[in-house]
Amino acid sequence: MTALGAAVATVAALATGCGIEEPVPGATTSTSAAAPQPARAPGITIPDGRVEHIVDRVDQRAQELLTSTGIPGMAVAIVADGEVVYQEGFGVREVGTDQQVDPDTVFQLASMSKPIGATVVAREIGAGPLEWDTPIRQLAPWFALNDPYVSDNATVGDLYAHRSGLPDHAGDQLEDLGFDRAQILERLGRLPLAPFRDSYEYTNFGLTAAATAVAEAAHTDWADLSKRAIYEPLGMTATSSRYADFAGTPDRAVGHTRVGEDYRRTEPPRQPDAQSPAGGVSSSVVDMARWMTMVLGNGSYEGREVVTPDALLPAVSPQAVSSPPATPDARAGMYGFGFNVGTSAAGRVVLSHSGAFNAGAATAFTLIPSANVGIVTLTNAAPIGVPETLNAEFADLVQFGEVREDWWGLYQEAFGQIEGPTGELVGKEPPPNPVPAGPLDDYAGVYGNDYFGPAEVAVEGDHLRLTLGPGKVTVPLRHWDGDTFAFTPTGEAANPGTISQARFDGDRLWLEFYDPDGFGTFTR
Repeated sequence: MTALGAAVATVAALATGCGIEEPVPGATTSTSAAAPQPARAPGITIPDGRVEHIVDRVDQRAQELLTSTGIPGMAVAIVADGEVVYQEGFGVREVGTDQQVDPDTVFQLASMSKPIGATVVAREIGAGPLEWDTPIRQLAPWFALNDPYVSDNATVGDLYAHRSGLPDHAGDQLEDLGFDRAQILERLGRLPLAPFRDSYEYTNFGLTAAATAVAEAAHTDWADLSKRAIYEPLGMTATSSRYADFAGTPDRAVGHTRVGEDYRRTEPPRQPDAQSPAGGVSSSVVDMARWMTMVLGNGSYEGREVVTPDALLPAVSPQAVSSPPATPDARAGMYGFGFNVGTSAAGRVVLSHSGAFNAGAATAFTLIPSANVGIVTLTNAAPIGVPETLNAEFADLVQFGEVREDWWGLYQEAFGQIEGPTGELVGKEPPPNPVPAGPLDDYAGVYGNDYFGPAEVAVEGDHLRLTLGPGKVTVPLRHWDGDTFAFTPTGEAANPGTISQARFDGDRLWLEFYDPDGFGTFTR
C-alpha cells in the first residue's frame, strides 16, 4: 500500500482519537492566570523529568521489537523541550550484510512525506500571497476534477485535508502501471466524486496535485521547493524529495519484504517520484528530530522562525473527520492539512502520521505539543505495525508512566486486516471440473480504456499474457472457469496474495482489480 490510510483508524483512535493514516499542534505557550484557557488544560499532569526516565525503556523495547519480528533495521529519535534526548539505530541496512543502521541512515518515509510537505506549503503561505484557502485553479489552470464547481473552488487545503471528493487512493493504480505524475493528475478529472467538503477519502495524488500547483506558482519543482523552504533552513542535509538522491546515498536503508520466514531485499525498489509530495521524502532520524523540534516549536527552530505560526496552525488543526466515531462514547479521528490530529485519553492533543510501502518501508512519528515531546521511528521492512507500536507505547509512558494497552496486539490485528489479500477468488480453490476456455487466439487483442489506456492480451505458449500501462506491466492469465481467468496484480496497490479475475465477454474484458471506481471494463 502506498500509505497508511484510515484502515488503522480504530486502533489509532484508542491512542489519540484519530486514524494513523497517517495521529499531530506546535509549541506550548504560557497561560496567563488572568486569562485561563480550559481547552489547553490536560486531564493528567506529567511529572518533570519523565521523558528522561523512560528513554531506557524505549531503547529496550525497540530492540525487543526488532528481534521478535525479524525486521532488518530500525532507527528511533526522541525530542523533548527543544533537545534531542535519544537517537539510535538498530539492525542492518540490508539483509545479508553487516551494514549497521545508525541515526544518520536514510530511510524512505512514504506517507510521512505528507506532513513534511504541509510545512513546505505553510512556509510558502507565510511568505504570501498563497493561502490554504487559495483555489488550486488560480495557481494551476490545468487542474480539473469531474465537476466544474469543484474544479473552480477546490483549494490547497481541500486537497491536503482529503476532502475534495476524490475516491480513496485515487491514481495509485496508474502509478503502478508506469504513468507519470502529469498523466495521473490529468486522469483524476475522470474519476467520480463524493460530496465536496462533506466526505473524507485519503489520496496521494489529490494532495500531490495541490503541492505541484504550489511549486509551479513558486516557479520551481516540488523537490527543489522543499529543499529551499524546509530542508536547508533546518539543516536537514540528508533529506530529499527526489528518489535519485536517496538512491545515491551510501548510508541508506533498502526496502525489504517478507518471504516465508525471511526478509529479502525488494526488487525493483520503490520509486515514488510521481507522488513525491505524498510519499517521496527520504530522511534520517537525525534530520527528522530537527523537523519535529520545529513543529513543536510552533514553526521556530533554534530561535529562528522557519514557518509562521499563523500558517502552521491550520495544518495541525482539525479540518476533516477522518474516522467518525462508531459509538457515542468514542473519540473521532480528525485530519488537518497533512497531519493527523487527535486527543489522547490523557486529554492532550496528539499529532502524528504513519507511512508505509509494501515494497519495504514502515514509518511513524508522534508529537504531544503540550508536553513538548515527540518520537519518530523508521524501519526498512514492509508494514506490520512496529513503528506505531513503539510510538504508542512511548506516548503512554510519557502521559501515564506506564503502557496501558496491548498496542502490539491491536496493531497486529489492524495490519492483518489492511495488508490482507483482496479479490473474490482469494481463498477459493479452482473448480474441479472447469468449463473449458475458448481458443486462446479468440481472447487475444488490444482492449481500450479511457482511464487505464490499452490492455494487450497475447497468447504465450499455452496461456495468455496481459500487459498494461506505459510501464508494460505484464502478468500471466491463468484459466479458472469458462471465459474467466485469474491473475496476480503487482505494485504498491496490490497487497500480497491478491488474486483478481479477468473475465472475457465477446469484445469486452473486465479486470476486477482495476474496477474499484468503475473503470475495470476494457473494449477491444
